Amino acid sequence: MLPKEIMRRVREIQVRTGRQVADVLAGEYVSVFKGSGIEFDEVRPYIPGDDVRSIDWNVTARMGEPFVKRYVEERQLTLMLMADVSASLDFGSGARSKRECAAEFCALLGFSASRNDDKVGLLLFHGDTERYIPPRKGLRHALRVVREVLSHDGEGDAAVAKEPGLQRWLTLPGRRRPRRPREATNIAKAMEFFLSVNKRRTVCFVVSDFIDEGWERALQTANRKHDVVAVLITDPRELEFADVGLVTLLDAETGRTRVVDSGSAAFRQTLRIEAEKRVEGIRRRLAQAGIDLIHVDAAGSVVDPVVRFFRARERRARR
Repeated sequence: MLPKEIMRRVREIQVRTGRQVADVLAGEYVSVFKGSGIEFDEVRPYIPGDDVRSIDWNVTARMGEPFVKRYVEERQLTLMLMADVSASLDFGSGARSKRECAAEFCALLGFSASRNDDKVGLLLFHGDTERYIPPRKGLRHALRVVREVLSHDGEGDAAVAKEPGLQRWLTLPGRRRPRRPREATNIAKAMEFFLSVNKRRTVCFVVSDFIDEGWERALQTANRKHDVVAVLITDPRELEFADVGLVTLLDAETGRTRVVDSGSAAFRQTLRIEAEKRVEGIRRRLAQAGIDLIHVDAAGSVVDPVVRFFRARERRARR
């Protein structure tokens, strides 16, 4: 994506999500996410009914009358957006790709954090850790987070192109090109990096299509100290295929191709069943690991599933 296109997309997302943050998410965000503890606010005179355990005996002795310590909740949060930028996220059958949908989700949370004076950081990953932006405050920083998700173009590929000798070796007859980092997804490795650089309790959103295996334990381990939320991005064509005759399919992360007959009702039904099983399997494994899930359709609204998640979590907290 060219720089001008990126900035246009960032402005579009800012306008759209900015309105949504103001109208829908402002109250939901504050009510669901709590601070990391309490902090001292002031000492004030004792009022009948105050908890005697809150009396500040040193001040009471100096002033000759009872005073109590007052504490308030430390409201400031740290949000970490872990965005998958592997090749499979470039797929999109509608107006936007899964990666553009992920960027809009990150914008929604980033602008919500900025509006509430919280810090937000970003970790881009694929088969490896691509880029890390430490958490900071401010609208400008939130805009940078969105721009980074949209503008990522696979630097590993560019590095290969700059080495003519390596490029020639890779294209020799019979030589199979090794997979680049972006042609894979390793959520566990990204989570390991996240844990190594974030010691303070963080609300962490893992935004991915979860085309990976072995990530459950990593998320479960991180969730013991942090608040981890999985965000599954899918496209309608991954769940239900259209009847368009013979089609050559390309796996973006392995490079394998396969010719299929989409006109076959049996093929479409099998594909739908397998896709539903995959999503349900992800949902089940996350539930077993104690991880919350937000499922976002790349062709639909980003706000609606987020609001449903906020309200479900608020109801759960009241029990």
